[in-house]
Amino acid sequence: MSLKSRVVAVLAENGYEDLELWYPLLRMREEGAEVVVVGPGTSDVYLSKHGYEVKVDKNVEEIDVKDFDAVLIPGGTAPDRLRRYPPVVNFVREAFKQGKVVGAICHAASVLVSAKILKDRTVTCFMSIKDDVENAGATYVDQEVVRDGNLITSRVPKDLPAFCLEIISTLIEEEQ
Repeated sequence: MSLKSRVVAVLAENGYEDLELWYPLLRMREEGAEVVVVGPGTSDVYLSKHGYEVKVDKNVEEIDVKDFDAVLIPGGTAPDRLRRYPPVVNFVREAFKQGKVVGAICHAASVLVSAKILKDRTVTCFMSIKDDVENAGATYVDQEVVRDGNLITSRVPKDLPAFCLEIISTLIEEEQ
C-alpha cells in the first residue's frame, strides 16, 4: 500500500488522546502520505492528556479543504475544544461534503455532531457520547471500525489498527 500522493490533516488541540493522534499520524506517514498537523490557531504547540507535545504545521484558517484528501480527528478532551472553533467545524463539514475521508475516533464524534454531518449515517464512538450521535441523527453500532461512505469512525485506542487500516484502504481505493 502507498499513500505517496495523499495529503492528510490531523487536527490537534490540548487534551488529545496520545495514541489517537500519534498512531494515525505515524501510520499515514509510514504509508507515504504527507501529514499536516492542523490547529485552531490558539497555539503552535498542543499537549496531550499525558503532556506530550505536538507542533502545529498550519492554523485551520491558513488551509483549504481542496488541498487535502483526508482529515483525522483524535479523541480525548481535544474534540470538546475543537468543536468550539467555527473554522474547525467548517473545515470538517466541508471536507465531508467534498467527499474527503473524515476519520474520527473516540470522543472525536462530537466534532462530527457540531459539523452536522451525522444525519442518516452509521457510526461508532466512545460509548459516553452514543446518545449525542444518535440525537444528531446517526445510527450507533458498537464495532471497532465503521465506514459509511467517506466517514470512518472507531471507539477507543485498541481499535486504532482497524481504524488506520480502513483509512489507508479507503484512500488507496479512491485513487484507483
